[in-house]
Amino acid sequence: MKTFRNSFILILVAFVSIVYSCANPKIKKESLDISAYLKAGDSKSIYPTVEQLEMLKNVVPANSFQPAPSVSHRNYWNRIAKTEEGKDYLKEAVSLLGRQPEVPISDAIYRRANKEGNRKIYKPRYYRTMDRLEKFTLAECIENNGRFIPQIEVYCDSIMAMKSWMHPNHDDRENTVLEGKRVSIDLGARKFGLVLALTDALLEDKLSEAIRKEIAVQLKWRITDSYLQTCRGEDVIKSNTWIRSTSNWNSVCTSGTLFTTIVASKNNNERIAAIGCALNSMVYYLSGFGDDGYCSEGTGYWNYGFGHYLYLAEILDDYTDGKINLFKFNNPEKLNNVANFPHNFQIHEGMYAPFADGVTRLKSGSDNFASAIAAKHYGSKKPSRFIPDEGVQTLIIWNDGDDYTSKNETNSELPGHTYFDDFGILISRGQQENPLSITIKAGHNAENHNHSDVGTYVVVLDQDYVSGDIGAPSYTAGAFSKNNPARSSWGHPVPRINNTLQSNGIEFRGEILETSFNTNVDSLVMDIKPAYDLEVLNKLERTMVNNKSGKGTITVSDNFEASKPVSFGTAIMVNVAYEIVDNNTVIISSENHKVKVEITSVGGDISIKDEQVPVKHLRSGKKSYRIGLDFKKPVKSGTIAVKYTPIS
Repeated sequence: MKTFRNSFILILVAFVSIVYSCANPKIKKESLDISAYLKAGDSKSIYPTVEQLEMLKNVVPANSFQPAPSVSHRNYWNRIAKTEEGKDYLKEAVSLLGRQPEVPISDAIYRRANKEGNRKIYKPRYYRTMDRLEKFTLAECIENNGRFIPQIEVYCDSIMAMKSWMHPNHDDRENTVLEGKRVSIDLGARKFGLVLALTDALLEDKLSEAIRKEIAVQLKWRITDSYLQTCRGEDVIKSNTWIRSTSNWNSVCTSGTLFTTIVASKNNNERIAAIGCALNSMVYYLSGFGDDGYCSEGTGYWNYGFGHYLYLAEILDDYTDGKINLFKFNNPEKLNNVANFPHNFQIHEGMYAPFADGVTRLKSGSDNFASAIAAKHYGSKKPSRFIPDEGVQTLIIWNDGDDYTSKNETNSELPGHTYFDDFGILISRGQQENPLSITIKAGHNAENHNHSDVGTYVVVLDQDYVSGDIGAPSYTAGAFSKNNPARSSWGHPVPRINNTLQSNGIEFRGEILETSFNTNVDSLVMDIKPAYDLEVLNKLERTMVNNKSGKGTITVSDNFEASKPVSFGTAIMVNVAYEIVDNNTVIISSENHKVKVEITSVGGDISIKDEQVPVKHLRSGKKSYRIGLDFKKPVKSGTIAVKYTPIS
């Protein structure tokens, strides 16, 4: 009898376990082994293999993703309503309630924006419309009295009436998306889809049945089908080429597309396939970073691109109850380095080199989702407050805001130097009361948001940018042309030989030959000859020495040899006041300091000629100048050295 009773109990426990597991599909599912998953893939395809799909079935729940409790879950939303954040959010949404949607834009404006690359005539309208719909949706969830619903439905209708969800300048020259000849997902389309999916998921039957049906149809057509067709290789027009990109496009478009699909699709196989595609695609995105964490797109695009990667990690972690971990992926050490890139890339506190299309400073009050998530998962510095860029980000932080922010603001002491050896980037920091510092790069000329800039540098004195890389042109027509003076090597402090600039491609690169880092002196030698397609050139080495004694001096010198005499010169780039004293001296006057620049040469005499950079719209908003330093006559070998010394 005792044996029977024990057997019965075991059977009962097993039965209850089975029932509980069925009712809770996340229970008893092992975490996805990312390395094994990637190994099971086909390197030629983004779409998951049969083996990968089977692995995903073990970790993906049977139901669609609910990004937050729907409006009917009053305990959750009443709690949000009582917080200061919730009250402020509702107040702002009410202030916007009378604003009408600013889409669709006319075909004429779309075509003009496409032709001119003019973002100002459409982009603010797009994003104001999307942001308001997000705010109305979350505000309705907080308040729950129906007053936002009429505007929400008006906004949904207006978005769905758009012929194209793409940014016009991302359509092709024939405007084939506008003309309905193809469907494509870009940085704009992925968010239009995301916002509609969020609205439907949170408000449910507070929206009319007709609106909900149309949202489902449009999300499948414009987002999910387009994405999966491209990943399967069925898109002969090759619309969504970002699926193999190493730039921010991949993480941004993938995160928005996947959110839309796992929230809106009722087909579990479809959701699983989309997740598989996203994982395979992230291999490409993460390959764009150095193992040391270096982000060639700069700090601004780190925030945008890596922020959306972290959002993708968050939603998959939430959806699978931690079974898919993109915070570690298949290389936890690299991801930790990437997460801490903004801190490590600082020249001085809050200052960055504007290489490629990077920024010199992050704008005060700009979104900081990436920093907040990195603080929680990778131990980087917590921001003092959270500033979201999108409503879906707000939902994450609302759950446990203390994990992401801290009121205790502290400045972390930066080391004497930071060296990113994968790309050959050195930040040499002065230790003076007014530190004189330099960031100099090797890299290659096929980086994301590439400038032809092997050997470029930035010299900083305390909080002033003194000389060097002038940064990016504003994004108007021609901004991304390799011939744009601000993007070509002409607009960078690097050599020009026989009137030839650096060439473009990953093979045109710099190589670090020597480094030496000491308390008083940092030095580096790089071979930049491979950046130039010149058979006559036998040697071209750039040497940087930062002598940190006294007020400090920084010297950048170029030594070259050629098989026959060549015209050779380099440049000093500035966007502050300067005075050419003579052929060997320039005085640069920044906002708070003056620096003497001494030019010396071996192999011949040099002349100085300054000219304004002929680009109307530089992102800095400043006039920039190229101070050319050229040998007066062709020479077979020589050296030009530029020495920076503070004088006040």
